[in-house]
Amino acid sequence: MSTEAAPRNDQNFVHLHVHTEYSMLDGAARIGDLFSEAARMGMPALATTDHGYVFGAYEFWKKAQGTGVKPIIGVEAYITPGTHRTDRTKVSWGDGGRDDISGSGAYTHMTMLAQNNEGMHNLFRMSSIASLDQVYTKWPRIDRELLSTYGKGLIVTTGCPSSEIQTKLRFGMYDEAREVAGELRDIFGNENVYVELMDHGLDIERRTQKDLIRLARDLKLPLVATNDLHYTRAEDAKAHAALLCVQSGSTLMDPNRFKFDADDFYLKSAQEMRHLWRELPEACDNTLLIAERCEVSFTEGEGRYMPRFPCPEGEDETSWFIKEVETGLQRRFPEGVPDYARKQAAFEEDVIVSKGYPGYFLVVADFINWAKRNGIRVGPGRGSGAGSMCAYAMGITDLDPVPHGLIFERFLNPERMSMPDFDVDFDERRRGEVIKYVTEKYGSERVAQIVTYGTIKAKQAVKDASRVMGHPFAVGEQLTKAMPPDVMGKGVPLSEIYNPEHKRYNEGVDFRALVQTETHFQEVVDTAKGLEGLKRQWGVHAAGVIMSSEPLVDVIPIMKRLQDGQVITQFDYPSCESLGLVKMDFLGLRNLTILDDAIENIKVNRDEDIDLDALSKDMSDKATYDLLGRGDTLGVFQLDGGGMRALLRLMQPDNFEDISAALALYRPGPMGVNAHTNFALRKNGKQELIPLDPQLKGKLQQEMIDALDPILG
Repeated sequence: MSTEAAPRNDQNFVHLHVHTEYSMLDGAARIGDLFSEAARMGMPALATTDHGYVFGAYEFWKKAQGTGVKPIIGVEAYITPGTHRTDRTKVSWGDGGRDDISGSGAYTHMTMLAQNNEGMHNLFRMSSIASLDQVYTKWPRIDRELLSTYGKGLIVTTGCPSSEIQTKLRFGMYDEAREVAGELRDIFGNENVYVELMDHGLDIERRTQKDLIRLARDLKLPLVATNDLHYTRAEDAKAHAALLCVQSGSTLMDPNRFKFDADDFYLKSAQEMRHLWRELPEACDNTLLIAERCEVSFTEGEGRYMPRFPCPEGEDETSWFIKEVETGLQRRFPEGVPDYARKQAAFEEDVIVSKGYPGYFLVVADFINWAKRNGIRVGPGRGSGAGSMCAYAMGITDLDPVPHGLIFERFLNPERMSMPDFDVDFDERRRGEVIKYVTEKYGSERVAQIVTYGTIKAKQAVKDASRVMGHPFAVGEQLTKAMPPDVMGKGVPLSEIYNPEHKRYNEGVDFRALVQTETHFQEVVDTAKGLEGLKRQWGVHAAGVIMSSEPLVDVIPIMKRLQDGQVITQFDYPSCESLGLVKMDFLGLRNLTILDDAIENIKVNRDEDIDLDALSKDMSDKATYDLLGRGDTLGVFQLDGGGMRALLRLMQPDNFEDISAALALYRPGPMGVNAHTNFALRKNGKQELIPLDPQLKGKLQQEMIDALDPILG
């Protein structure tokens, strides 16, 4: 990538009003592209000021590392029009038309930038509390109380045309606007309030410019120029217009659609911004001064906020964990703990204690055993956690790992840093009760579900582009049906369909040929490329719950889903994990619900008590294996898919290890080399057994691991 020589400081510029892709369906600026372009232009810093929330703050900071461009964390806040944040009253300062208060009288805007880490966390707190108290569905609103309480460490501006000051200026309320500016100065400090100027050639901006400059001079407030950036390059304006149509459900041909009335909301060069504000050079100089004053950072480190378990008096997490494991071993093996179990448990204890995870095991065991005591059906354990003897002893799992050859190191490896991660299944009807239990036990301020972000995938981008361009539904359908099919839920990005180096390039031949047949097909694809990969909406992780040793609002921003009051993180799980927060998986499994209902119905209809744990002790029931061999497994957890049923018919399982093998091999990796079919054929003598190395012939899993040591060195 070619990089322009950095302009001299008196010729440079920093963009301080920037809407990234996290201003969903409004901002089309991808964070990586922003930093690449800012670095190419030699800009020293770049801010993020997304709408209302700070969803992308950590990712913005992380992607800035190594680019030479300083990240500035901010937000375009939604401010109540003089009312309390819990007050739903709509306010009007004028005629109630387009010039009046935004959101039909619900809010105004203010640009806020974090000067330091205290300021950044105050931004997080304000965004979080505003959301927890919010009364309108879309945006959390900050009031004067929050500004006064959490204003330290922040630099603020008078904002865009939707701000309180500019709205009042449009109605000739200069004295009132001046009073608001004075109030901001009292809250944030004289040196931390700037009068924001922007000029995209729009009447709504230019009508207040003279009064804004007058206000700055009257109150001796510095000016700062911004460019309300919503996309990275000038040529992205068309894709941004299409994105706004996706948001509003309109088309590009609709004259009344929601649109921007100019095409220069992009990352303008310093020269462009300096030329635009050539009569007020100090407005550009002050962007550099603000950038110099802003310095924020995140502290990374896995497991820093591991939840703390309330131990009995005189015990700490380590001593209590060891005692709980011993108690559990005695319970699991009432006739005497075998040597293999005690040896394995001792090994695991050393690893778990050395990594600082006793508290994690105690917390997980506590809520699982609470669920069991309260009649909530819990799965026996799945994933690598089932390889832990300590987990088996403490009741986290219900499978002795050693006889089944399950390996603890797949769960926690003493030679590498890795967080433990138990996937715990609950009766889907009662999963919420378990989450409520941990919320009440550890504190509602320390527990939250996890946000997820849905992006616009290739096929959806094509359909969206076709619709907003006014084409019939059939056009989008025709194009997407010609695209390479999704494999294990993953499609081929539009750019890669045209990349001869991509491994699935040949699958795109029909699509490429179709696009060439009609000019409008190519236009749809070009527009779709601008939409693909952008954030579309946020949702909630299906199972993950964050549990923290510290109040979450002091670590990350959180929010409330207004529909059900659920508290959710604003950062996604990879970000939360990087910052030291720990996820617990509370999965709601319908199959457990079905099992519970079946057992209850048997009791009602036959007066028989069925103990599933007792039944599972015998893994030799021939009728069950015959059923599996016929593929009659509709409704059986993880065995009811068409491909899996075909594999079972081919494999003809006759022992529990065959079932384990089927589940392990029916994964993208093994299936990619046809290992699942080869195993089934070899199991029944229909294919020759060919080991990877002659030394491995005839060896089982643990024997194979031992044999690989000298081979791999």
